Amino acid sequence: MVDYCELAVPGVRSLQPYQPGKPIEELQREYGLSDIVKLASNENPLGPSPLAVAAIKKQVDELSRYPDGNGFELKSKLSQHLTIDASQITLGNGSNDILEFVARTFVQAGEEIIFSEYSFAVYPLVTQAIGAKAQVVPAKNWGHDLDSMLTRINEKTRLIFVANPNNPTGTWLTETELIAFLKQVPTNVIVVLDEAYFEYAHHPEFGIADFPDGMKLLAQFENLLVTRTFSKAYGLAGLRIGYGVSSPVIADLLNRVRQPFNVNSLALAGATAALEDQDHLQKSIRLNKDGLQQLIAAFDELSLKYIPTAGNFISFDLGQLADPINLELLKRGVIVRPVANYSMPNHLRVTIGTKQENEVFINALKTCLGR
Repeated sequence: MVDYCELAVPGVRSLQPYQPGKPIEELQREYGLSDIVKLASNENPLGPSPLAVAAIKKQVDELSRYPDGNGFELKSKLSQHLTIDASQITLGNGSNDILEFVARTFVQAGEEIIFSEYSFAVYPLVTQAIGAKAQVVPAKNWGHDLDSMLTRINEKTRLIFVANPNNPTGTWLTETELIAFLKQVPTNVIVVLDEAYFEYAHHPEFGIADFPDGMKLLAQFENLLVTRTFSKAYGLAGLRIGYGVSSPVIADLLNRVRQPFNVNSLALAGATAALEDQDHLQKSIRLNKDGLQQLIAAFDELSLKYIPTAGNFISFDLGQLADPINLELLKRGVIVRPVANYSMPNHLRVTIGTKQENEVFINALKTCLGR
């Protein structure tokens, strides 16, 4: 009998698949629940823009045809929205796609990729899958220690992942810190600035001083690639649509490894229309800000420590192993995200929902903690 594991490439044999947040349907099957609040996957509780929904519905009649493989309309709209050239854009089936493209394009087996402790789980997955070596730098106050990351750069370093804000901790870097870091990275090392939560963090209502806009740094740093997504603030997680912006040379290389038609026609239409509805985006951001204050007040009342966040989620410390509390929350129809796989066994991460969803979570948490 053939051992197909032995036929797999070395990096894949011991790879553990990415574990997404528990789906609502799965919890319904397990516990027979009907009223469920899902606050596990950092989705926009308001959903997509009505303009995006209308564009998607209009596109349904064309599903027998392949999508525009170059994504001309979306690239044109992004070009206007971001004040960049369309030749700088690479479209992806979610921004995860871009993270894989850049690793496959610039890193060979045995070479090295640097990223921080407590950073997005896809970074180590991509690194291991291509047979590269991960240089995992211990975190500083739950976030990136940029000075230590610089010391890990050597002749084998090809790529550095930097998430701003970081998931799952919510920590962020200032523009001053980021520029000082980028100036010291050799130009033959690609830096991926993962800005999946940029729209939340950069908004004035969040009040974060000196928060960087990666798009404005591209002209200064030719080795920089910025990734963003429509899955978070724009509410299109189910369509899987994201993008990377870089120099035209890097974008051209990424597009060589990009699969044909990797972004479907519904996603292209929805994302293009979503960019037109800035009112919906602002409403989503304001809701997030208010919900964050609601959750912080509850954690303070419960004397629970939490990590200050610039995203649409917050990680909090239970002071004990989180899995039993997570299970009790699930039994009460509340789905949050355990983060033990990030070496944070005492923490849970909760997405900021609507006021009502947050209330359900807070009341369930109080019950689970016997408060």
